[in-house]
Amino acid sequence: MGLAIGMALSGTLQNFAGGVIILLLRPFKVGDYIQAQGFEGTVKSIQLFNTLLNTADHKTILLPNGALSTGSINNYSSETRRRVDIKIGLAYGNDIAEARKVILELLAKESRILKDTEPKILVTSLGDSAVNVDVRVWVEKADYWDVLFSLNEQIYNTIMAHPNLEFPFPQLDVHVKNEK
Repeated sequence: MGLAIGMALSGTLQNFAGGVIILLLRPFKVGDYIQAQGFEGTVKSIQLFNTLLNTADHKTILLPNGALSTGSINNYSSETRRRVDIKIGLAYGNDIAEARKVILELLAKESRILKDTEPKILVTSLGDSAVNVDVRVWVEKADYWDVLFSLNEQIYNTIMAHPNLEFPFPQLDVHVKNEK
């Protein structure tokens, strides 16, 4: 009977110990935006056995502190700046230098991008249907989401309006050989 009770309490004791570790080491605090155990959201409260997250769509997630204290935690709030990464695909045949120039002009107009670090526009891979490009800029953490969504829209509109640049559409070329 003692063994059964001990086994039943093992998870509870692990969560209690995890809660103590979290409260002592403070890898995050109430109000931080974290990602852990496959969930992400703002820390609503840190209790002795559980931590409550509030997701962006206002769900409350209850994370057991035992697993939280032994797993990986990504704390997006611990730094004052964040890098915005935007991945775009350009059609083969586009002039990369021209695309870079057009995008840099657009980025120069965005006041929320930090000016002490140069924006990066990098060709990251040559895909099946596109030349894949990453646009990377640094912003204050409070501006991250607004800049990300705004730049996605602005880059799309800029590329669409430019006469020499275009987005690709997935395509497949089929070659038929006539063997006699």
